[in-house]
Amino acid sequence: METTIKHIAQITKVSYATVSRALNNKKGVKAETRTLVLSAAKKLNYQPNAIARGLVKKETYSVGLVIPDITNPFFPEVARGIEDQANEAGYSIFLCNTNWEDSREIRSIRVLTEKRVDGIIIAPTASRLDFLEEILPRGIPVVFVSSAAKNSEHSSVVIDNILGGFLATNHLIEAGYRDIGFIGAPKDSLTLDERLEGYKMALRKHNLIINDDFIQLGDFRRETGYNIIKRMVGEGEYPRAVFAENDLLALGVIQGARELGLLVPEDVAVVGFDDIPFAAFPEIQLTTICQPKHDMGKIAFDLLLERMTDKESGIRKKRIILEPELVVRRSSC
Repeated sequence: METTIKHIAQITKVSYATVSRALNNKKGVKAETRTLVLSAAKKLNYQPNAIARGLVKKETYSVGLVIPDITNPFFPEVARGIEDQANEAGYSIFLCNTNWEDSREIRSIRVLTEKRVDGIIIAPTASRLDFLEEILPRGIPVVFVSSAAKNSEHSSVVIDNILGGFLATNHLIEAGYRDIGFIGAPKDSLTLDERLEGYKMALRKHNLIINDDFIQLGDFRRETGYNIIKRMVGEGEYPRAVFAENDLLALGVIQGARELGLLVPEDVAVVGFDDIPFAAFPEIQLTTICQPKHDMGKIAFDLLLERMTDKESGIRKKRIILEPELVVRRSSC
C-alpha cells in the first residue's frame, strides 16, 4: 500500500498541514517536529505523489522534447544534454519523435499540451516554422534547439550555420579542390539556407563559379546522399568534392562513391556537418563541422528552466549562437 501524508500524520500525531509543510521545507514548523516527520517519512518509504503535487502547485515537473529523427545520432546527443540537466533540476522528459513530418510535430505539441507539461523544447522540422510559431501553446514556455527563426518570440540555442558552411567549403578549396558540390535537405529550411550561404560565401571569396547543377537537395537521410552521388556520377558530370549538410548525407556520399569504384578523397573528397560518433570510425574518417551537441542540449534546458521558474518577470527571449569547429580527417585530404 502506498504511504500517504495521512499515514505520516497518524504516526507522528501532527496535522496533515504540518506534515506537508515539513516535507516541503516550508516555514512554521518546529525543528524537532520537522525531524520527527522526516524520520517517519523515511521509515515508511514515503514517495511524493507527483500528480497530486502538480494539481496543488499547477506544475508537473515534466518537460516535452520534440525532435525530428531519433535515428540521427545528432539528436540523441542533444537529448542527453537536455535530460542530464533536467534530471539535476528534478524534471522528467517526455520524448516525441516526428520523423520529419509536420503533422506529427503538430500532434506531438498538442499531446504535450494536454499532458500539462511545464515547458517544451523543440528541434523543429525543416519547414513551416512560421506556422509552428502560430500553433504553439500560449502560457507554456518554449525553447527551440538546433534551428529557429531569427524573429521567433521564443528563446533558442543554435549553431552558426553560415560560419560552419563557410569553414567546410573553404577547407576544401584550401585543400586544392575547385569543383565543389553541395548536398542538402530539404527546401525552405533555415539550416539549408544558412549552410548553403556559407558554402557560396567561400566560393565567392576565392572567385570560384557557383555551379547550380552541383547543388542537389533531398532529405536528411543517408540514402539521399547515396542516391544523389550515384546519379551524378552516372550522368558523367559530378563534383570532385562535396560538402554535405549533415553527416548522414556525407556517409551516403562516401558509400555511393566507393560502390562506384571511386576513392575518397582521391576521386571525391567529402565534408559533413555535426560530427556524429560514426564520423571518427577508422574506416570512415569523415572531415566534418563539429557542433557541441551535449552543451546545446544543456543550454536549451537552462533557457527553458529560466522561463518556467520565473514566468511573471517577463524575462526577455535569448538567442544563443554557438560556434562550430572544423574537424579535419582523411575524407578530405
